[in-house]
Amino acid sequence: MRKVFSLVLILIMVTSALIGCGSKNNGKTETQTNETKDGNTVQDDTTQENTAADTTLEEITLNIGYMPNYASLCTVVAGIKMDYFKEQGINVNLVEFADGPTIISAMESGSIDIGYIGPGAHKLSIQGKADIIAISHYGNADEVIGNADKGVSSIKDLPGKTIAIASGTTSETILNLTLKKAGLTRDDVEIMDMDASAIVTAMLSGSVDAAATWSPNTFTIKNQLGDKAVVLANNKTYISEFPSICSWVANPSYVEKNSDIVLRFTKGLFKAMDYRTDDNAAEIAGWVAEQTALDKAAVLDQIYDGDWINAADVVSSIEDGTMETYYKAQQKNFIDSGDVTQEADVSDYVLFQNMLDAAE
Repeated sequence: MRKVFSLVLILIMVTSALIGCGSKNNGKTETQTNETKDGNTVQDDTTQENTAADTTLEEITLNIGYMPNYASLCTVVAGIKMDYFKEQGINVNLVEFADGPTIISAMESGSIDIGYIGPGAHKLSIQGKADIIAISHYGNADEVIGNADKGVSSIKDLPGKTIAIASGTTSETILNLTLKKAGLTRDDVEIMDMDASAIVTAMLSGSVDAAATWSPNTFTIKNQLGDKAVVLANNKTYISEFPSICSWVANPSYVEKNSDIVLRFTKGLFKAMDYRTDDNAAEIAGWVAEQTALDKAAVLDQIYDGDWINAADVVSSIEDGTMETYYKAQQKNFIDSGDVTQEADVSDYVLFQNMLDAAE
């Protein structure tokens, strides 16, 4: 009986040893020492890790609204050309619009997911119609231009004159500030509201005496009228009173349902923003020219239309409060002009955290 017990015990011990030799290390690195033919030893590092399956971003297509100028397109077209959006699983479908308010209307209808707006359309964000997902830059693309042949060589010549504008745009705000500086109101002039292309035609034909518009319209008017075109004011004229902030926006309901997509887009945008430097301006201008079917030389004229910030600038201006101060000043101007009747908390419509997260 003892012999049988001893035999069973030996079999159990042998089996346990064999199982131990064949066991795996469950994700740890196992080092084996092998002897070579010359008697030396080498270490064979075999890593057996239990890694989770790689997850890929869901590929999506976003309809992005833009205006046909360098300021609107420089980051988004760079993001497309440099594959920064592709890195985020985003295909960009660009859709052209004449102005920011129209882009916001398109977002409300659902035909546009994200869009670019100039300073003037920000009043719609304050009114809750669009969330600002990212700042773009501080602009200087808007001008009030007089026609000397029509008797407008200074702001003092504006009373009784006919001025073409596109309502709801930044250029309208610059005109309002110009009238105020001259001690005038809109009742002292004749305002003609028209779309962007019609403004150029009206100025060149002489059917209006002055115009408030933005590039590239401003360049077309000045080039065609030559010395007759007189710049009465631009964004820089009122930088302390009216910071001309340009931003990327999305409909609030879209942001609420697609915050991850908005973040991914912003990440691609910020990489493109970093690429948007003086060294790359000519290259980007070429891409913008391709998209807009404009002459590259004309687009190059527009590279001075803004203060082109990068992602680090965005972070620092959020952290030191500068960005919020600028958006507050912008809102105050809209309230003072009567375009906005109710004050809103800037953080309710400017998504500072999205910008910070995207810049990480």
